[in-house]
Amino acid sequence: MAQFYENKEVEERVILVGISTGQDEDTEGSLEELKELVKTAGAETIGTVIQNRESAHPATYLGKGKIDEVKWMVWETEATGIVCDDELSPAQLRNLEEALDTKVMDRTMVILDIFASRARTREGKIQVELAQLRFRAARLVGMRNSLSRLGGGIGTRGPGETKLEVDRRLIHQRIGQLKAELEDVKRHRQVQREQRTRNRVPVAAIVGYTNAGKSTLLNRLTNAGILAEDKLFATLDPTTRTLALPGGQELLLTDTVGFIRKLPHHLIEAFKSTLEEARYCDIILHVVDCSSPRMEMQMYVVYETLRQLEIQDKVMVTVFNKIDQLPENVTLRDFSADYQVKISAKTGEGIPELLELFETILRGRNVYLEKTFPYSEAGKIQLIRKSGQLLEEEYGPEGIQVKAYVPAEMFHLFF
Repeated sequence: MAQFYENKEVEERVILVGISTGQDEDTEGSLEELKELVKTAGAETIGTVIQNRESAHPATYLGKGKIDEVKWMVWETEATGIVCDDELSPAQLRNLEEALDTKVMDRTMVILDIFASRARTREGKIQVELAQLRFRAARLVGMRNSLSRLGGGIGTRGPGETKLEVDRRLIHQRIGQLKAELEDVKRHRQVQREQRTRNRVPVAAIVGYTNAGKSTLLNRLTNAGILAEDKLFATLDPTTRTLALPGGQELLLTDTVGFIRKLPHHLIEAFKSTLEEARYCDIILHVVDCSSPRMEMQMYVVYETLRQLEIQDKVMVTVFNKIDQLPENVTLRDFSADYQVKISAKTGEGIPELLELFETILRGRNVYLEKTFPYSEAGKIQLIRKSGQLLEEEYGPEGIQVKAYVPAEMFHLFF
């Protein structure tokens, strides 16, 4: 009789390792976040180790005594590897693997792995591969011991290329191809953006720390139907949907990738085109998880990332989300925001106030118009409905009497 065996993938069991360099540093919070990242990547955390020292060891990340402690812990718990909370240099990675005789990963590798599994659109996949290749290219240096020489002998010129040189050349060739593909995507996005500009439809970009509830909010406002899970980086690819405000005006909402502390600079560079939506928008909608004990740190990371991306001088609306998880009358403030509102994207609490705030902001960009249009110009009424706010319309013998707010840059079109 034939026997069948279940072919089940073995789940990785890892130990998290971090360096605490000062009292102001929230190393425990960072490791807690790393634990969530590891879980999202499909591994189980079975222990954590923190070493207090002035800085990471330049050769091995950890000091010798702590390496011995981790090595014993790996053996005792039967861990399949360790994950360091910082980006390791090639030398640190190699030396640590040799010292511990186990698989060593760092925070950047985990984030890149999650991004690779989350990317769905062509642009997302290009950006992830680009970030991975840049990360790998930076790590080829210093790995010569494990790379053997290729080529050489009869029929070749010179000693041939080392595997290091071949890998480097192939990686840079592929990076060049991906950059060209990304430029095509950016051009396509620019065409879409110019079309929006011609249509005079205002745009709000939803930004925030990962898992703050951005996708849930977009689904609540527009029935976008995008994935919204209680996981880090649940959605990676940007989604744009139209929001019809109560007064009739339209607003485009664009979801963006979530921010995180110690975001790899490879990813910031690779995802600039995605986050360009925030650069060209009219309103920044900063979604904050106000139930998180690390809310202040998360807000700082978002503002710092926006600064790195040179996204400034925008109308900033801070949306304190998940108030259903807080006691009533809790004071929440963001002194960097122009406006702030408390909501629960899950229950719908505060959503009417948010929509009213949108109309207030857009009205501030508009000018008041009171005019009678002849029936031959009735098409302009539809333009007002789409781009402004139609307050009153009355049909009389001379035409259509209108009271409305219209964008200042469009005011001349109605005369």
